[in-house]
Amino acid sequence: MSTPRILVCDDEPHIVHVVSTKLRNGGFEVMTAADGEEALNAAMQYKPDLVITDYQMPYLSGLELCVKLRADPETQAIPVIMLTARGFSLGEDDLKDTSIQKVLPKPFSPREVLRSVQAILETKVPLENAAR
Repeated sequence: MSTPRILVCDDEPHIVHVVSTKLRNGGFEVMTAADGEEALNAAMQYKPDLVITDYQMPYLSGLELCVKLRADPETQAIPVIMLTARGFSLGEDDLKDTSIQKVLPKPFSPREVLRSVQAILETKVPLENAAR
């Protein structure tokens, strides 16, 4: 089995660094993006196993990114963890239009991010098996 690939997207470099380091130390391959548009392009090109994105970002918000990923057949099954700095909560309508599996408020524990990634990937049905 190949190493799971995680895309981390946040416009705050220190968040990207902390999360990426924790995930790499946890045995994951990590790619990063500094804004929603860059993350969308990376997701389309590399098809990560999971995306971690901030809600508030330039060019495309985390929510807009998730909606675009869900709308494309090649990326619609990629699970997402949303990070948010505000007391922001996603409504049911937001969640049904996305593949957001978990919302973590900032500040968060890098250990909690790692646990969330591991839990989501353990329960994820591979795409090739989902079609059967």
